[in-house]
Amino acid sequence: MGTLKLVLGLAVVIAVIYGLWLLVPPYFSNYQFEDMIKTEALHDTYSTKTDDDVRKAVLKQAKDFEILLTEEQVKVQRTGTQGMGTFSIDVDYTVHVDMPGYPLDLHFHPSSKNRGVW
Repeated sequence: MGTLKLVLGLAVVIAVIYGLWLLVPPYFSNYQFEDMIKTEALHDTYSTKTDDDVRKAVLKQAKDFEILLTEEQVKVQRTGTQGMGTFSIDVDYTVHVDMPGYPLDLHFHPSSKNRGVW
């Protein structure tokens, strides 16, 4: 009986570690990506970059974090003039994780909004 408990206990520990092995990387990539979006929004509020240039920069960074995005998933919006209005970046994407017996879709919505100081 004690051996059975030991085997079942080890199986549970291994299953938890395997689940974390599959789930932690998408969350960590999203954390890094969201930090990059906040930095990009802060800098681009005061820059002369066009919305398309910002979108391309966000797509490039997403690729570096192994996040697959299309241009339609990245929404860049500037209201007002440079330094005086607001600038926002919104991204909406899903990561599919194939867990044994329980496939899972993780939905992420990193965004940032920055207001000019004027």
